[in-house]
Amino acid sequence: MTIKVILNPYSNRWNAKNRWTEAESALRAAGVEFDLSVSEHTDHIVDLAADAVRSGFSTLIVAGGDGSIGEAVNGAAKSWDTKSAFPVTIGVLPLGTANDLGDNIGIPRDLSEVARMIVNGKTRQIDLGKCNERYFINNSAAGLEPYVSTKQEKIKWISGVPRYLVAAVLGIMDKPNWNAKIEWDGGSYEGPLSLVSVGNGQRTGGVFYMTPHADPFDGRLTFMHGYRSTRLGMFVALPSAMKPAEGNIAELAGIVEVDCTWLKFSLDKPSPAHTDGELFDEWIKDFEYKIFPSAVPILVP
Repeated sequence: MTIKVILNPYSNRWNAKNRWTEAESALRAAGVEFDLSVSEHTDHIVDLAADAVRSGFSTLIVAGGDGSIGEAVNGAAKSWDTKSAFPVTIGVLPLGTANDLGDNIGIPRDLSEVARMIVNGKTRQIDLGKCNERYFINNSAAGLEPYVSTKQEKIKWISGVPRYLVAAVLGIMDKPNWNAKIEWDGGSYEGPLSLVSVGNGQRTGGVFYMTPHADPFDGRLTFMHGYRSTRLGMFVALPSAMKPAEGNIAELAGIVEVDCTWLKFSLDKPSPAHTDGELFDEWIKDFEYKIFPSAVPILVP
């Protein structure tokens, strides 16, 4: 059957729209037959993906960034009872700002290579996370990380990955903090908190390895929680958050990285939250996470 492609033209500040001609040419040159839908407003991808599944498409290619992929997964999951096979295979045309999921699982940046990958049809079963009622395929967080996202959404004078870095500095200067009660299968924590980052993949925001040992194919979530009492302490930790290997943030004192299959925590005051970079509509206090191992077939090289 013809493949459904969903384009988010706004992704990467309209660069996805500008690159669509290149992406379309790559798909047609590789012999990919597809039906195109274009997102027109916030959350439209959720509806478009749900419609694609109801229409019988077996493969859904998302042309956009990590937030677009997350929305598509949530739309497709509307027809999923979690006990049966996921209703559609997901593919990625990396047209976003960060393209964290694609980089985490080895999707090439070259669109001609991606088109050939789609034709080859090789898949792996990737884990799927869930935070409260929202699914995520790469990353979710509460505390400082989504607080930084609220900052970067307001920055208009710079684009790309530098926008994330500027937002991180602005967020750290505000020094938000919470008190938390955290439980997971294997332990608990109660005390002050700067952030909780829950990873299916290692990287988020283009440069930040908040869960550097996460593996999206191991059937587990990897979460990191930590606290820094001063702005200086946060700034000292920032370079470590950009290292995937030696010297990464998980090696710092006061930072804990844990593998789990479920996680829940409560905060003393509301926090922003996100799944795959998309902020929740409201700040919340209570979080519950779970993992669905090997849930989603995803196209890979």
